[in-house]
Formats: sequence, C-alpha cells, structure tokens
Amino acid sequence: MRILIIEDNPSLNKPLSEALNINGYQTDIAENLKDGEYYISIRNYDLVLSKWLLSDGLGLDIIARIKEKHPRTPIIIISDERNSEYELQTFKNGADDFVAQPIDIRVLVVRIEARLRFWGSTAIEIDELTINPDEEKITYKGQEIEVKGKPFEVLTHLARHRDQIVSKEQLLDAIWEEPELVTPNVIEVAINQIRQKMDKPLGIATIETVRRRGYRFCYPKIPVEN
Repeated sequence: MRILIIEDNPSLNKPLSEALNINGYQTDIAENLKDGEYYISIRNYDLVLSKWLLSDGLGLDIIARIKEKHPRTPIIIISDERNSEYELQTFKNGADDFVAQPIDIRVLVVRIEARLRFWGSTAIEIDELTINPDEEKITYKGQEIEVKGKPFEVLTHLARHRDQIVSKEQLLDAIWEEPELVTPNVIEVAINQIRQKMDKPLGIATIETVRRRGYRFCYPKIPVEN
C-alpha cells in the first residue's frame, strides 16, 4: 500500500516515512500543496496524510480533489495545535481523522494502520462477484476462484478504483514494494493470469485494456475491444 505524506516539517515527515516503510508501506513525501497535487495526479494512494497549514495553503484545500478522484481514500489531517474549530472544519470538509501535535509517531502509525485495515477489510461486492482482501478470496456465484498473489492484488486494486483508468506505473507503485526493480511487463503477466484463471473459465470480463493508458475494472460491463 502507498501513502502520501504532505508535511513540511522534516522532524515529522522523515521519521514517519521511515516508520511506515519499516511496516511494509510505500511512502511519498510532499512539502507543500503544489507537490501534493502533483503526486495525486500521477499516483493512486491508499491513504493521504496532510498538515493543516502549509506554505502555500491549507491541507483542507486538497481534500476535495482526492475524494473526487478516489472517494474511499482515507485522509488524515495533522494540526500544530489542538483547536476544536480546526477539527470541526476538517471533518466538514470530508477528512476522515484529525490529529494534533505533539504526536507520538508510534501512535500515529497505529492510527494509520487502523484506517487502512478498516478501508481494506471491506469486501468488494459487485453483482455476483465478491473480492475479499482479508482472506485473499474471490467468489463468483458462490464458486471460489483460484487467483492469488500479485494477480489478486492487481484485481483488487483495479476493483477498488473501478471506472477509473489505472496505468501500469500506478499499479507498480501501489502493489510492488520496489517498483523500480521490476518491468511493466509484470502487470501484463498478472492481467493475463486473471483472464486465464478467472474470466475465460467463467465467461466474464473483469479488466478492460485501454490502449496507451492502462487498465480499467469493467465487470459486469463488456470491455471495449481495442
């Protein structure tokens, strides 16, 4: 899972990034809203952590854009002070949590993990297809489908971001721990396994290839032929 940290204080963003990396998360750090918006435009994030006040605006200003692109992505706002008005505005603007300084990084990491567990534990149910991330289990009309490992993660990520086109690079960033060490061809291999082990035997289509742009989860729609 990949997390975006929008925080301009190195004494917090670097230790937090390191703590999350140790726990198996991939992180990007943006020190202002402009850089944060850039990262959001090129990558899919499982959670965004943003400071309340940055050099070029309020962290609240980025919430609408994140939720527009990924409605279910949790957003946590960090404030330099505990202020009930700030907290109220945070939730009114659509954020999922509010944390005030001083912050124990260990506690913050646990809160982030709790948010991601809640987000990731919800089974994805679409028509007669169910994808259960907790059990790495797929069922179709009550029949269990043997799709495991990276192909399962690719399918799950696309299903979570259904109706959106996800590029190979975005899939690599979201799923592989060291995306720079693998080639985009691994995505094609994963997609092919999904189609051979699931789509073809069941007579369904779950992933549409969008030429030169990436992939889109399309079940139960029929994919556009390219």
